Amino acid sequence: MNASANRPFSRDQRTTIVYGMLGFVLIVVILQLWLLTATMNAWLGGDDAVVWPAAAVSAAGLALNVGLLMYLGRIERTRNHSRASSSG
Repeated sequence: MNASANRPFSRDQRTTIVYGMLGFVLIVVILQLWLLTATMNAWLGGDDAVVWPAAAVSAAGLALNVGLLMYLGRIERTRNHSRASSSG
């Protein structure tokens, strides 16, 4: 395996990644709020057909955000591991 594949990101690279992830998370959360509003409007209007598909799409948005959080944790663990191994 290539040694550069395990090299941690620089501070500027991590900042760019985190800002990109933050932008994506904000878009997903806004879409989830819109989906909740549209679903509640339809459900209170008597349309029960949209509830389960909307719940599935909202769960997919949650899964995307949790996946991004896990990726961010992996980036930080890689950085902390490389920092600890280079100082010892």
